[in-house]
Amino acid sequence: MALGLATVLAVIVTFVLYRALRRNSGASSSVTQVVVAAHDLPAGVVLTHEDVLVANWPARATLPGSFSKVEDVINRPLIYPIGEKDPILERNLALEGSGLGLSVKIPPGMRATSVRSNEVVGVAGFLYPGSRVDVLATFAPPGGGNPVTQTILQNVEVLTAGEKVEPDPQGRPETVNVVTLLVDAEGSQKLLLASTEGTIQFVLRNSADNKTAPVSPTSLSQLLPGTVPAPRPAAAPAKRAATNSDGDGLEVIRGNTRTVEKF
Repeated sequence: MALGLATVLAVIVTFVLYRALRRNSGASSSVTQVVVAAHDLPAGVVLTHEDVLVANWPARATLPGSFSKVEDVINRPLIYPIGEKDPILERNLALEGSGLGLSVKIPPGMRATSVRSNEVVGVAGFLYPGSRVDVLATFAPPGGGNPVTQTILQNVEVLTAGEKVEPDPQGRPETVNVVTLLVDAEGSQKLLLASTEGTIQFVLRNSADNKTAPVSPTSLSQLLPGTVPAPRPAAAPAKRAATNSDGDGLEVIRGNTRTVEKF
């Protein structure tokens, strides 16, 4: 009886171990293959065979836009940087032959427009690629009068700060001379006009804040009441008079000035 019980227990233990092994074996076989980065890859690089490899990936953790063949990603530029062993997805890649560097980061219908900056205009160096800003322009209105500041663009992405297309890994600020913004065609026209007719200031905003709202212009008279300049007197219209006594000229009166126009 004792022998029979021991045999039954051995059978049960063997069966349990067998089931566990089968379950583990099934779990390990439930994988798929995806193309990943062989090392850290910066934005703008054109992928080669040395940049990618195929790795196992859990089949249940599906990755929309992933690739299973290395050939599908070769010769395509990266739009965004990718870390080592990170999967390469369709949204990370530009079309083959679409160009290098900054051009691959410009979506269809958008424009990359560069404007000059300085330490103050550049928010004291705290503008990074990927920052979101509002663009303000200060200029003198036509015909003279108080200077006016107007928000001309809102929630604009900074593509580059200086020559850098990626932020500093340690988040260190850097003073730059030129900032490149991602705008549409109309926005690029506004930037060009504002930069030639006045001065431009960037206002840093929270990258998660996508709201825009109408903003009224601000004039110096709103900050300093009583500084509105007196309107210029309108020029007196020229008055036509009769010909002079010689008959060979026309007397013209402008305000208190009289002249004779010969003809």
